[in-house]
Amino acid sequence: MTEFCGLDLKHPVVNASGTFDAIAARRVYGDALLDDFPFSAFVSKTITLEPRAGNAPQRIWETPAGMINSIGLPNRGLEGFVAEDLPRLAELPAPLIVSVMATGREDFGRMVSALDGREEVAAFELNVSCPNVHSGLIVGEQPAETLALLEALRPLTARPLIVKLTPNVADPAAVAVAAEEGGADAVSLINTVKASGGPVTGGLSGPAVRPIAIAQVKAVAAAVGLPIVGMGGVCSGADAAEMIAAGATLVAVGTESFRDPRAGSRIAAELSGILERTAYPQP
Repeated sequence: MTEFCGLDLKHPVVNASGTFDAIAARRVYGDALLDDFPFSAFVSKTITLEPRAGNAPQRIWETPAGMINSIGLPNRGLEGFVAEDLPRLAELPAPLIVSVMATGREDFGRMVSALDGREEVAAFELNVSCPNVHSGLIVGEQPAETLALLEALRPLTARPLIVKLTPNVADPAAVAVAAEEGGADAVSLINTVKASGGPVTGGLSGPAVRPIAIAQVKAVAAAVGLPIVGMGGVCSGADAAEMIAAGATLVAVGTESFRDPRAGSRIAAELSGILERTAYPQP
């Protein structure tokens, strides 16, 4: 078992927001998905206050060691999420972490307040780092804005607040420190790295970003005392173990799930074996 922000998880592997559509997977695999769910907690795709159609195609460009995406956070909006997605996600055999994003503190607060009363929600991830929606960069790039956001949201909920950090700044650790000072319960990193390839300008993910992720997780772990969800190019148990050795409590799998829908289960099993054989700190 892994303890994270008061949640008792079966293992330390979760999904990165927006990289595993559990509702679609349930339609394809039926209840078999529930019997062997790949993740110990499920992070929803980021929702916004109003519905979003996302960016115009082309949205994805494959690279030799990952992919660039410019999806643009398509979602049903808060009301649609509560009415249609939340009841389905509540059936998953794992705690639900809802990822939210807004253009300002007031709208962040409206979403957190509305969802705080839902028993299906175990925690919130505050997406202040999406490179495909400009408003997401403002808070996540400036420690003072991150601090102000947490100070506004902390009184609204007793549920864990996880701040998703951007790698696209000179000093992500400074933003993490601001999040901790504002009352965040944890941070997650990294989000995708700004990049261009072919016709797509967006966020690079996959194995290419793993060295960046490891370096930033180490820097943030040295700067704050918060639990860390480490992500970025995790494709194997060895990658996950390296992330934990860098300071992560949980490891999130993202791009690898596009190639292997059961990557979460495979990586968790590989990681368990590695942790039993090595001196990596137990999560």
